[in-house]
Amino acid sequence: MKAILLSLIAALTISAAPARAQVSDNQVQALVEALRQAAPQTGTVNDGLFSDWQIKPDNITRWSRLCTGETLTPAQFEANTDKARNILGCVMEDVLKEQYPASNNNELLAVRRAAAWWMTGDPEQYDSGSTAEYTQKVLDFYQQQK
Repeated sequence: MKAILLSLIAALTISAAPARAQVSDNQVQALVEALRQAAPQTGTVNDGLFSDWQIKPDNITRWSRLCTGETLTPAQFEANTDKARNILGCVMEDVLKEQYPASNNNELLAVRRAAAWWMTGDPEQYDSGSTAEYTQKVLDFYQQQK
């Protein structure tokens, strides 16, 4: 009886744990490419943003250290598109996984929320003001990738 009770408790504990969304590498890479395609073009050569993704330098050093254990300079990041894509995949995989449950497992909404996080740091802004236009643009590029 005790074994049955322990098995039941274990089963209930496992089923009650929050589910982590399953996100495929294909989805992550489509999002990373969509972010690249939707990156704002400022028209200013030295605008303080780096790479095709238009990233702030402090994000580059933090994300590269987090994802590879190696701190890249913005110039190193910009010079190696494959490494940049891998680092951004590492970052955006976690973001996309977080946005799935927040969007009731709606892939398209999760992508827009991830794009809002990318642009503003707040996924809740996906449908607000100019962020809404940007997140829709990212979603359009994302759908083209898939």
